[in-house]
Amino acid sequence: MPQFENLRASSLYCQRCQKSMPVRERLLLVLPEKEIYDYLCTGCASSLGQREISMGDLRMARLAAAHR
Repeated sequence: MPQFENLRASSLYCQRCQKSMPVRERLLLVLPEKEIYDYLCTGCASSLGQREISMGDLRMARLAAAHR
């Protein structure tokens, strides 16, 4: 669904903490065509998932932010 393509998680379930925990994003890898971010649990620092952003989406987001 296109409306969820730019979704960012604020909390995810952590197996180690045994509950839903707030997460923070950490830039993991920058490639020519995309950036990969890792979601880390704020309680135990476990990796809970990843998010990829294509360079096209990143440029569009920066342009939209500049126009605001």
